[in-house]
Amino acid sequence: MTDTTAAPEALADDNAAAQSGIRIMAQFVRDFSFESPHAPDSLRAGTAQPAIDMGVEMNARGRTDGLFEVDLKLSARATREDQAVFHVEVVYGGLFHISGVTEADLEQVLLIECPRFLFPFARRLIADVTSEGGFPPFLIDPIDFAGVYAARKAQAEGVMVGNA
Repeated sequence: MTDTTAAPEALADDNAAAQSGIRIMAQFVRDFSFESPHAPDSLRAGTAQPAIDMGVEMNARGRTDGLFEVDLKLSARATREDQAVFHVEVVYGGLFHISGVTEADLEQVLLIECPRFLFPFARRLIADVTSEGGFPPFLIDPIDFAGVYAARKAQAEGVMVGNA
């Protein structure tokens, strides 16, 4: 005799696995800024390459509709001989549906995996605007979001331990 109760449970598990994951419902530019305060003088080929300071921030928040908003903020400030060449900042957001993720893993999914989805679009915006600003396109190297998350987590825990 065949046990027919095992088949529906296996099918239900397969359906749950198929429904787990990350879906991008929307993506958008929340804030965008480009400044070249010394143009056109800063556009001349200088003797030195500009020094570029990069900033990366990730933020996430839940919504009442069960979706999550994730923001990836990328900023770059280029200076040459202590003079600003350009400053660019983009906050690129996404609206995500996340399923099949445990509560313990949710923060990492929101602050590591979701920014990985958003990064190529924010990177392209920065490359395009620097090019339109008269500079060679500034192509940001790939970012290790897991490393950034781990460093920020360690820093936050160190601050809390220091204040205790």
